[in-house]
Amino acid sequence: MTNSIEKGLHLHFDPCSGVAGDMTVAALVDAGVPQKVVVDAVRAMGLQGLKVSFERRQRGAFVGLGFVVDWPGKGRRLLAKGGEGRGNGSENDENGDGHAHDHGHDHGHGYDHGHGHDHGHGHDHGHGHDHDHGHDHDHGHGLAEAGGHDRGEAHGHRDYSEIRRLLRAASLTPATQKLAASIFDRIAHAEAALHGVSVARVTFHEVGAWDSIADIVGAAAALAWLEPASITSSPPAVGTGTIRTAHGLMPVPAPATAAILQGVPVLNEGKGELTTPTGAAILATTVQAFAPPPPMRLRAQGFGAGTREMADRPNVLRVMLGETLGTVLPVSAAQVVLIAANIDDMNPQLAEPLMTALFAAGAVDVWFTPIQMKKGRPALEVSALCPSDAIVAIERAFFSHSTTLGVRKQLMDRTVLDRSMTKVTTDYGEVRVKVAARDGVPLGATPEFDDCRKLALRAGVPVRRVMAEANAKALLLLRPARRKRS
Repeated sequence: MTNSIEKGLHLHFDPCSGVAGDMTVAALVDAGVPQKVVVDAVRAMGLQGLKVSFERRQRGAFVGLGFVVDWPGKGRRLLAKGGEGRGNGSENDENGDGHAHDHGHDHGHGYDHGHGHDHGHGHDHGHGHDHDHGHDHDHGHGLAEAGGHDRGEAHGHRDYSEIRRLLRAASLTPATQKLAASIFDRIAHAEAALHGVSVARVTFHEVGAWDSIADIVGAAAALAWLEPASITSSPPAVGTGTIRTAHGLMPVPAPATAAILQGVPVLNEGKGELTTPTGAAILATTVQAFAPPPPMRLRAQGFGAGTREMADRPNVLRVMLGETLGTVLPVSAAQVVLIAANIDDMNPQLAEPLMTALFAAGAVDVWFTPIQMKKGRPALEVSALCPSDAIVAIERAFFSHSTTLGVRKQLMDRTVLDRSMTKVTTDYGEVRVKVAARDGVPLGATPEFDDCRKLALRAGVPVRRVMAEANAKALLLLRPARRKRS
């Protein structure tokens, strides 16, 4: 018996250990995409000898799925490149790489920089940067580079235009073909801008092209099969430090990765390079919001494993699939300003209009606290929480609608659950329910009191009766989903 997963769910990426092409493919398949979807898509590219498979890998406390790519002459190329030092992590350690994502074979950067010379650290660059980092990194100084290639070396590279021709000729679904082309296009445009050349001159080295095609087409096929209703991702960890490349030492995140992730929130943590340009391009092309997962009923999760262990974190990419609970509400600000005033000379009847004015000015919460001030006078402490861009309006509301002569301000950090709004149906009508969640897991569901009150008035019954039924229906939203089996 194998688990099946519904299509049309919400997809969330959790790249706390970074993201790479092979890890993306493996995570999606581990979550429920049939392996055949990926294998058939790669085979449809028509590259004789390109084969892909999957294997189980233990990384830290997790068992994940690994995506393995083989191509003609792979073993011979490893030996020809001086394979005696490869596969034991020595070069990874020397270069400070994070987790050797993609496939564990000798493609390293996977893309051609066209240097065709030896840089003196044991890597023959006549065929690209075959560092055996086990991921499709190019260490970010470039996925590909343009011009300067020796065309006398038979099949030494694939132009971006050739990859586009392969995609157009392949028997892929329209959705897979379109998504794969978009991911390749994002990579090529980033490289062209970095190196000051036209997109047409961007060239992928042959070894890199094998892996690039397998990773990108495989990921596109898996995503097209899932047909996710929406996609989010937590900020990816990109790594820290430097990496040694043909151009010398480069900072992490590498230029290509940074260019692809421009405008995306990232985490600068972890040793070495954790996010590859291929992984970055998949996220940048498909993710609609870089934010915590919305409140949802989880259906499945999957783990895509890299090829080596990491000291500070498990070398896995997690994906989660679930049914969102209603409409996602805007993410609450992590920082707010507390504005407060002590008022002892105002008619208490003016308290309600003051609260209304503060909410209208942008306050996220307002409350009154009874206090006693000098000479024994009873008073109110009026407090309002607001985002920083509402400070001026909140101050204006205080001064216009109360008798205070001044206010206090304090910057405050807060942790707020994610929220969404859905509906439940009772015998009295529909009631809106606010669902609170953390990391996509629903923790609470609260019916809206105003809806219950309106329905109670219309039905001529006590409000608590409507609330009791609405609460019972809301609690059903918190039940874990049952996984279907086929």
